[in-house]
Order: sequence, then structure tokens, then C-alpha cells
Amino acid sequence: MEAQEQRKCERFDLNIPAKLETMVSEQTKDSEILNLLTKDICAGGAFFHTAQTLPEGTEVKIDFVLDINKLKKLTENRAYIKIKGTVLRSDSEGMAICFHKNYKITPI
Repeated sequence: MEAQEQRKCERFDLNIPAKLETMVSEQTKDSEILNLLTKDICAGGAFFHTAQTLPEGTEVKIDFVLDINKLKKLTENRAYIKIKGTVLRSDSEGMAICFHKNYKITPI
């Protein structure tokens, strides 16, 4: 029997460069920065290929810079997306991060 798809949002197979930064807490005084590529992405989260995964529950800030011209051929402008999220799971291929709802998209 085939497993039923649980996702609420359509996923897109896109390799988008991203900078992930761990959120500083009282336990971790230093933040960690990872430069990664998405494997797939949707409105609710993304999967990132990496051998250096973060523990489940880790809060992260994610910065994407998208070339709008390449994505939609709308303009020559680029958009900067700032998102916070939480690591949901990690495996040998990478980690899945759920996006928080309060993200910003700004032109640059």
C-alpha cells in the first residue's frame, strides 16, 4: 500500500542558496552559520542538503537571495527573503526546516 502524502503545501524541486544562522540562546552563546542549498522548498518549509545537520528543535534564521528574473522573468530585480524556522528532522542527506509564519520579502 502506498503511503498517503501528509504535506499541505506543494513542494518545488529548487536548489536555492541560503545562509542559515542558529539563534543565540542562553545555553549557546555563539551562533553557527551554514551556507547551504535547498533540495526542495514550499511555503511552509524546506529541505537542505548537508552533512553537518543541526539538532531537532534548533531555531534558525534563514536568508535567501532570489534572482526574480531567473524565476519568473518579471524584472531584473532581486528579492531578499528573511525567515526564521525550526529544524524538524535530520538524516544522512540533510535536514528539514519548518518556516515560522512571520517572514519578510524585500526588493534589493
